[in-house]
Amino acid sequence: MILALLSLFLGPIFLHLALSNKEKPLYFPLLIVGCLICIAAIILMFKGINTIMNSIFKNKNS
Repeated sequence: MILALLSLFLGPIFLHLALSNKEKPLYFPLLIVGCLICIAAIILMFKGINTIMNSIFKNKNS
């Protein structure tokens, strides 16, 4: 969950840096990295919440 929280802040920062400098040579690499970090944040949040829910509502008979 800590990595997801870190990604939730870093992804939009990279996207803002990329979109504010469209004529710079690092536009496409920053845009790609920002999008990948945002996707990773969504996946990490889903996995973290899923793990928490499984630990709370785990069936003890199975």
